[in-house]
Amino acid sequence: MRVVIIAFSLLVASAFSGASFAVAVDDKPLVDPAQEAAARALMKEIRCLVCQNQSIEDSNADLAKDLRHLVRERVSAGDTAAEVRAFLVARYGDWVLLEPPFNQMTLFLWGSPFLILLLVVVGVYSAGKKSTSEPLSRTEKARIKKLLKGGDVT
Repeated sequence: MRVVIIAFSLLVASAFSGASFAVAVDDKPLVDPAQEAAARALMKEIRCLVCQNQSIEDSNADLAKDLRHLVRERVSAGDTAAEVRAFLVARYGDWVLLEPPFNQMTLFLWGSPFLILLLVVVGVYSAGKKSTSEPLSRTEKARIKKLLKGGDVT
């Protein structure tokens, strides 16, 4: 019985651990390990244009496959990481990078979290300022007492 439990545990563990070491089946790694490492590092920085919130390394989309092939091709041709990034940005725009650079075109992208925070602070401050109320008058207090006692207020 104990052997069955151990065998089952190993089977379950191996079934769930494979995904963390998986490489897309369509990818053929570069022969040079240093170039492959450089290409893989770049793939983590490039956005999948289909999935949008995944890098091309993590995506199984056909376009991501093509971009992985393109990155490997450029790296094997001797391009540096900056040259590959520049090539992809020229072709697809800053949006292809998972972390776009700070420039005039991406100013709103980088500034919007601070703008939203500022709007929330101003909104909370103005709501707190408006919520201050004046004390009740004698007639209002008397009316509330009648309402609480169940009397008719007219």
